[in-house]
Amino acid sequence: MKLRELPGRLIVGAYVLHAGMEKWKGEEATAEAVHGMAVKAYPVFQSMQPTRFLRLLAAGEMAVGATLLVPIVTTGVAGVALTGFSGALLGLYARIPGMRKEGSIWPARQGIAISKDSWMLAIGLGLIADALTRGRQNRSGGEEPLQGPAQRLRLRG
Repeated sequence: MKLRELPGRLIVGAYVLHAGMEKWKGEEATAEAVHGMAVKAYPVFQSMQPTRFLRLLAAGEMAVGATLLVPIVTTGVAGVALTGFSGALLGLYARIPGMRKEGSIWPARQGIAISKDSWMLAIGLGLIADALTRGRQNRSGGEEPLQGPAQRLRLRG
């Protein structure tokens, strides 16, 4: 992990981990509200019980948060996790009526909180871009380019 990655990974990771921990303790009313919102954007979850949905969402949030916080997790893996998670959240913003001003990408009052998840998407994409453009140090101290997308994201080795 590079020093420049630390602030984003630390702050976003702690926030997402905490949000997941809070959802894990969520009550029935919270589960129904969160599930109800998610089903508007992702109807595939309609048949899932709200409490089960909330638990799975909480586990996913905690996993993404931990991925960002653990320094041995590569930049590419952390970036992919955060980008996927925040992309799904922005799907709520894009698909739920009333989140955006009519005919616009800009948030309506109701969508302001979710629209801010675009910042997490930007951080995730930045981590991926950093992993894709970073070279590997060779024995003489110089950088050598990585070969192939899997190596650039440091998913292997």
